[in-house]
Amino acid sequence: MIKIAPSILAADFTRLGAEVAEVEAAGADYLHVDVMDGMFVPNISIGIPVLKSLRKATDMFLDVHLMIERPLRYVEAFCEAGADLVNFHIEADAQENIIQAIAAAKALGKKTGVTLKPHTPAEAVMHFLPLVDLILVMTVEPGFGGQSFMYEQLPKISKIRELADTLAPMCEVEVDGGIDAVTAPLAVEAGADVLVAGSAVFGRSDRAAAIAELRKYTDSM
Repeated sequence: MIKIAPSILAADFTRLGAEVAEVEAAGADYLHVDVMDGMFVPNISIGIPVLKSLRKATDMFLDVHLMIERPLRYVEAFCEAGADLVNFHIEADAQENIIQAIAAAKALGKKTGVTLKPHTPAEAVMHFLPLVDLILVMTVEPGFGGQSFMYEQLPKISKIRELADTLAPMCEVEVDGGIDAVTAPLAVEAGADVLVAGSAVFGRSDRAAAIAELRKYTDSM
């Protein structure tokens, strides 16, 4: 079954605990937490204090997407704050440093992932595939929510699915950016296992209906 990961970037932060409780009750699989530093991407979002609060408020699987420069500096802090999976952009530092960050998170008992920006080729994941549990393909430019899905990323999703099936069959492929009832089936057909949905879930008053709609169009595939 395809996993749905609502992104709290689209949630109402004045009632974040209630928002998370709603998507948990609605059957979401992961909770996607976007961390931006204003340097790697042109925006600033949330950090360790909010993650700690989320961990106290929910037992959901926390999928933490670090859009920050030199993430090795903060691996331990995010793991201790409650991340279940820590996801690093491969563009955020030298390859050896990203591999060190992955190893540090693994040593603390966490799952790990790596993320690709839209212009990073699929083949860039080959050095990381045997080391991680998830590959995140960005179908928008990272840094802002509410952007439109980049359809030209579909072949890259398919290529990464092919590489994962060969080198790391248990590795999940996650897609983030512009996911809705129209684009979700396309991402799944291309090879996605996990769909990050921001406004498609938190932008709807009925979160259960929103998640059910995404499942309706993907679970039959």
